[in-house]
Amino acid sequence: MARVDLDGNAIKPMTICMIGAGGFIGSHLCEKLMSETPHTVLALDVYNDKIKHLLEPDSLPWTGRIQFHRLNIKNDSRLEGLIKCSDLTINLAAICTPADYNTRSLDTIYSNFIDALHVVLKYCSENNKRLIHFSTCEVYGKTIGSFLPKDSPLRQDPAYYILKEDTSPCIFGSVEKQRWSYACAKQLIERLIYAEGAENGLEFTIVGPFNWIGPRMDFIPGIDGPSEGVPRVLACFSNNLLRREPLKLVDGGDSQRTFIYIKDAIEAVLLMIENPARASGHIFNVGNPNNEVTVRQLAEMMTQVYSKVSGEEAIESPTIDVSSKEFYGEGNDDSDKRIPNMTIINKQLGWNPKTSLWDLLKSTLTYQHRTYAEAIKQAIAKPSAS
Repeated sequence: MARVDLDGNAIKPMTICMIGAGGFIGSHLCEKLMSETPHTVLALDVYNDKIKHLLEPDSLPWTGRIQFHRLNIKNDSRLEGLIKCSDLTINLAAICTPADYNTRSLDTIYSNFIDALHVVLKYCSENNKRLIHFSTCEVYGKTIGSFLPKDSPLRQDPAYYILKEDTSPCIFGSVEKQRWSYACAKQLIERLIYAEGAENGLEFTIVGPFNWIGPRMDFIPGIDGPSEGVPRVLACFSNNLLRREPLKLVDGGDSQRTFIYIKDAIEAVLLMIENPARASGHIFNVGNPNNEVTVRQLAEMMTQVYSKVSGEEAIESPTIDVSSKEFYGEGNDDSDKRIPNMTIINKQLGWNPKTSLWDLLKSTLTYQHRTYAEAIKQAIAKPSAS
């Protein structure tokens, strides 16, 4: 049966140039495209570990529809040619780990603005190629509500803390708070993409992910990533649980976040890919406002879920408080809440998230336990054996 878009039109097979295809989001998107669509993917990345299962020769139904190109977009002359021969470019490439924002601010700015500049201006805009660019919910920065007195009833008014693509201001900390280097670089490339659309006709969609989590997110330090590395919250807490260590709560874990299952989020991206008439020219929040918790509550829930998944009792003191300076270094700052307004994506694409926080944590921690528990046991046993 032929695939049709939301308006009943037949969807033609397309060639998609996906930059950053080997990462967490890219690997899930590649899986979705291979298993459910006729589209071809030119998968660009420095690493392909997370998509190796899709690249096996001659043994899969999509053989020939996904090609891996190992390249770095900073300095590879092949990039323009690959974009030119594609119908759509999806840009996922970014440095997007909070631990890097203070310690590698220059790399963060270059990765998220300068490198993206070449993709957007030189290659997509000049060659009239459609672009889906991945931004971040961090472009909103802090909420208006965070600046109100702590006892102000206005803090409870959604107008002061729910983030909307077309009306919410973007509020960052001071320049010396280098934590905002990522958000500022991402916001500036958003503005440039929007301007390219308005002035030069670039066909674009901007995606604003609100904490997408699931299997293959980030890395576990010392197992499939650097031993001194600090991944994002899900992998950080997973690492602590796997090693039976207390989960570190930065500044008390009071920040509030919403979390969405990667498989729900990828459904939204596929709708953007296959419905350009409805998606082009829009910025879309993609999150799950129903899955809102403080980071402390997330830690408590992950501890409970992991205990069920692993069959292990939680340790006696499952959390420990640390300062942001101790955890992230000098120059850290944070936003208080990140709750997306979903009006625009629901109106344009009819999309809503489905998976509860408990269910997505169960699925993800089952994967983490199955993938890493034995390797961590062996890693912990090695020093005592020597």
